[in-house]
Amino acid sequence: MPNNGTAAQVATEKKLYRIGEVSRLADLKPFVLRYWETEFPMLQPVKSSSGHRLYRQDDVDMVFRIKRLLYDEGFTIAGARRFLRGHEGNFDADSASANHPAEGAAQLLSRKMLLDLRDSLRTFLTLLERR
Repeated sequence: MPNNGTAAQVATEKKLYRIGEVSRLADLKPFVLRYWETEFPMLQPVKSSSGHRLYRQDDVDMVFRIKRLLYDEGFTIAGARRFLRGHEGNFDADSASANHPAEGAAQLLSRKMLLDLRDSLRTFLTLLERR
């Protein structure tokens, strides 16, 4: 029968993720996570005694918030940092959309479509330039 100290210790350990695990979970390269640590003061994984980054669940959640703001909502890094500073502790799925300059689902969808179109056009331009 395990003692309570061991069970609590295991539960605590399970809530810590190494950078490679977070990288796979968020589908981001580790260097992106390291860069975000320099740009977003609210993202502060702890360091183990051996120097490895250990992300708590709050850090992992913050990585997903940052990714959503940058990749889905179209924020710049500075804009995402300001947004997160102003909304610490009360971020939910709709808060970024509700406070983004392009309010409304239709406008956000249009923005996403335009960003996708821009990326497609850049790809075609690159292909044409190679000929």
